[in-house]
Amino acid sequence: MNHITVTSPLLPALEEFNRVLQEIWDSKWITNNGSFHKRLEAALCEYLKVPYISLFTNGTLPLLTALQALRITGEVITTPYSFVATTHSIWWNNCKPVFVDIDPATGNIDPDKIEAAITPKTSAIMPVHVYGKPCDTKRIQEIADKYGLKVIYDAAHAFGVEVNGESVLNAGDLSTLSFHATKVFNTIEGGAMVMHDAETKKRIDYLKNFGFAGETEVVGPGINSKMDEVRSAYGLLNLKQVDAAIEARHQVAIKYREALRDVPGITFFDDMPGVRHNYSYFPIFVDAEVYGMTRDELYFKMKENGVLGRRYFYPLISSFSTYRGLPSAAPENLPQAHKMADRVICLPMHHTLSDEDVSRVLDCIIG
Repeated sequence: MNHITVTSPLLPALEEFNRVLQEIWDSKWITNNGSFHKRLEAALCEYLKVPYISLFTNGTLPLLTALQALRITGEVITTPYSFVATTHSIWWNNCKPVFVDIDPATGNIDPDKIEAAITPKTSAIMPVHVYGKPCDTKRIQEIADKYGLKVIYDAAHAFGVEVNGESVLNAGDLSTLSFHATKVFNTIEGGAMVMHDAETKKRIDYLKNFGFAGETEVVGPGINSKMDEVRSAYGLLNLKQVDAAIEARHQVAIKYREALRDVPGITFFDDMPGVRHNYSYFPIFVDAEVYGMTRDELYFKMKENGVLGRRYFYPLISSFSTYRGLPSAAPENLPQAHKMADRVICLPMHHTLSDEDVSRVLDCIIG
């Protein structure tokens, strides 16, 4: 029995990749802001409808660098319902994460809960566009402006997501992306940061290259987080096919929704009005009392039948040993986040799923 994986990487055609590798080999320029790196930044700006972008070697480093670039100190308000890199980046910058509960309708940070968490030590808000569903960026910005806070969006899931034709990546002061192999668009490992002006891009580009502003001038304590030419070229090839991959994911989402809409105890998110989604994930939520089986019982049943879902995000970040001692991590402070984490299974969602694969997934849930 073959396994149906929760995701599958978008891969360029090998012959095309070999062709660009030959170009790189011929040039003998394999890193340090080469031709493919520059071309991918330009192509992503156009595709994503953003003014400036800086490539990184993974998706965690732009989070770390964004906090550095904006000189964030003290407390940063964020969500417990995310991948651990979100909160780790705050911790590594010697800042204190402050967890706020989520909106059960979206899985995103609840704007109605943010103001109560603000103290004189708060300097920034770091929301996450969970599963690629856009946050209420307008409300969050209003709160940030009221209290003089910076906003850094973890947009790891939000590649290509738009609201009324505008890229969600243009919200806030900075947005960060992940191009990990599991994402809708990948460069094997990789990431990026989106910014609004050329001066900020220059500063970010210095910070990701040891702080060098020239051959003999270092303007700050930077790190090394540049994307190389091989992964940049790989990304350029993947960009040509990402729209087709997103549409294939969309068709899988349609099939899941049609089959699961009337299953008692199983719920899921529908598309949001005016939003161009990327269908990066398809989470379902299991109400054990109504469904007759707990989330974990269904998860392991799927696994036994070769269907590899993922309990994403479980446990909550606030439950891990590093963070659970924080006052804001108390379970009574985060009831909606705990409820969602305890019920979620992300179903297999990728561009290579066949009708037979989808039927096998659904048979585990409905059968």
